[in-house]
Amino acid sequence: MKFGISYSTPYYGVAPDRIMAFARLAEECGFESLYLPEHIALYPGAMVGPYEMPPSLPYVDPLDCLSFVAAATERILLGTGVLLLPYHHPVILAKRLATIDLLSKGRMRLLTAGLGTLPGEAQAVGVDFATRGRRADEAIDVLRLLWAGGEDGVSFAGEFFSFDNLCSFPKPYEVTRLPIHIGGSSRAAARRAGRRGDGYFPGGALAPDEQAVQWELVRSSAAEAGRDPEALEYTRFGSIDMPVERVEELAARGVTRIVVNTAATEPDRQREELSAFAQRFGLLERFPR
Repeated sequence: MKFGISYSTPYYGVAPDRIMAFARLAEECGFESLYLPEHIALYPGAMVGPYEMPPSLPYVDPLDCLSFVAAATERILLGTGVLLLPYHHPVILAKRLATIDLLSKGRMRLLTAGLGTLPGEAQAVGVDFATRGRRADEAIDVLRLLWAGGEDGVSFAGEFFSFDNLCSFPKPYEVTRLPIHIGGSSRAAARRAGRRGDGYFPGGALAPDEQAVQWELVRSSAAEAGRDPEALEYTRFGSIDMPVERVEELAARGVTRIVVNTAATEPDRQREELSAFAQRFGLLERFPR
């Protein structure tokens, strides 16, 4: 089992020194990865399910922040949970992701892409909310095409994006393809993960039966697309105080990575919680200081 940790700036704040210290602490404690969420813009009345989101929540740009984290750390992998893929132009995004991966020496390897749930956010960036799923599918294809393309250029003609003989350099660090995991809480997201993704990271509010249905849908969709279901990673949210037995239960269901967050906002208490988790699951034995 792999263990990641999430850092949400709306909850923990945007102080640069604290972000840097938290990333270094997570690395010191042996966590595999650090995830950041994304919202590009909020507005009064924005609702996620039954909850209204305060419009002043300080969501930093996750990729810019992960670049900052990469410069302050040496090993920890960089992830998004989730990046709102349809709101990014894939030609620009391909360059940004490759640059971070190159400068971090191969650590931008846990991009998790979602669609977004706020119609006003889509409207603000000129995206039709109703077609954002197809737009995301096309964006995944464009990203992979550009990363793999050579000096002769690559061409694409789709519903949302088109170009001829385009080159995108530099490439990611020592590879020509970065993993793209799919996030979401719907069966459509599960199908997308099976058909196009390198893994699935569902939301945390799903009932256990629905979680099982969606993971089986991921696997069956992969098989139908001629892909290997066994090659897909399965990431789930967990809690900082979860017992070993709960992790064993998730592993038996196919989960390969658990992402937790700390309830504490003060650095001393965060250190206590992360250290206790690391000791409980032997993380320091995997990544000794």
